[in-house]
Amino acid sequence: MKWTSVLAIYFLIFCLSAFLLLPFGVRTHEEVGAERVPGQADSAPHHFDLPRHLVKAAILAALLTALYIANYIYGWIAVDDLDFYN
Repeated sequence: MKWTSVLAIYFLIFCLSAFLLLPFGVRTHEEVGAERVPGQADSAPHHFDLPRHLVKAAILAALLTALYIANYIYGWIAVDDLDFYN
């Protein structure tokens, strides 16, 4: 597999990881004990730390990409294994 393919797969998994990790570790103003801005949604986060979120997504994406590449090399799960109808 070319390194550009690995980079593209990593980027796709990174974007997926960033969206999947959004709801985890978020605290609202009510949980922190701070006052809300008038008109603010109840579920709005108190503070969103973007660099920390992106580091978490990068680590998860690196692990998932490594697992994908290992499966590509060793063939643990093949396309025929995913055919549930035959």
